[in-house]
Amino acid sequence: MNLHDLLAGLLTGLAGGLTAGLLGVSPGGGLVVFSVLLLGAGQHVAQGISLVAQVPPTGLAGLRRYWQTGNRAPLRWIILLTIGFLAGGVAGALAANNVAGPILRWTYVAYLVALDVMLILRGGRDKAGHDEDHAMRDLHWAALLAVGLLAGLSSGFLGIGGGLATVVGLSAVLGVPQHRAQMVGLVMSLIPTTIPSAWIYWSEGTLASWPVLAGVIVGLIAGTDLGARAANRIDRATLRSAMIFFVSLMAVYMAFKALS
Repeated sequence: MNLHDLLAGLLTGLAGGLTAGLLGVSPGGGLVVFSVLLLGAGQHVAQGISLVAQVPPTGLAGLRRYWQTGNRAPLRWIILLTIGFLAGGVAGALAANNVAGPILRWTYVAYLVALDVMLILRGGRDKAGHDEDHAMRDLHWAALLAVGLLAGLSSGFLGIGGGLATVVGLSAVLGVPQHRAQMVGLVMSLIPTTIPSAWIYWSEGTLASWPVLAGVIVGLIAGTDLGARAANRIDRATLRSAMIFFVSLMAVYMAFKALS
């Protein structure tokens, strides 16, 4: 086993896991960026790494931290989100392998900017008691399917896992409390919804070496637990600000890579 590849994968997974646990999202968004930054991977390979690394339940420790603080979600939400996610993931992965790397990278930047705008707009409505007033409100099945479908499309097309889209869709669009939305995002990361899209990337040969993948998976497990520990000590407004900062930073870096 190549020790250099293993350590590089471990560092990449740790960075992706820390951001996933802290922000309550699947680690795909961070993994794509960190794979480009730390591993020097091309866009298609970075997306393949992200999708394959998310097949094992690496977010279990992080989810336990959210669960211990009383955050829950109805099983109905998870089922509907998963159905939409699976359909969107396959369609997105099939499309991605027919698109050039630079186009994928600019699409990724545009996606991050759109998420940032939604988070900022949501923040403007984040008054005291707003989350509590909506905590127990149920969501229409069509809205949940739509969030799952869009998250799946972004996952398959951009290799990001769809956790950011799930959290933003639930919190910024549907008004779900931030910690609860983040807990749902981690639940979704435990379900192997990325298997179909990961297999499509695999069959196209856009994948890193096994030592890199092994390191990424181990790093994800440790990083997600550490990030979730920190998240449950931070208030919802600070968490949303952290997510806006993180997404903005990713967008700037990927725009720089697209221009270079």
